Amino acid sequence: MDDARGLSDAAADAVSGDPETGLAAVRALRALADQLEDIQVRNARARGMSWQAIADVLQVSRQAVHQKHARD
Repeated sequence: MDDARGLSDAAADAVSGDPETGLAAVRALRALADQLEDIQVRNARARGMSWQAIADVLQVSRQAVHQKHARD
């Protein structure tokens, strides 16, 4: 299945009148958003962006983004 098609299907399911379908789609989209955020934060850090700059773009505190994405 095409990834873009699967994403559009998940978005359509998120507004489904069936609560189980809608909630499952919301959960899947939330997991995808978390994965994309992790990829982009790693990309930003690799390119020298500060935790504060990343937090500003994500509109969260520096502490929140650092706690969520900092690696040991």
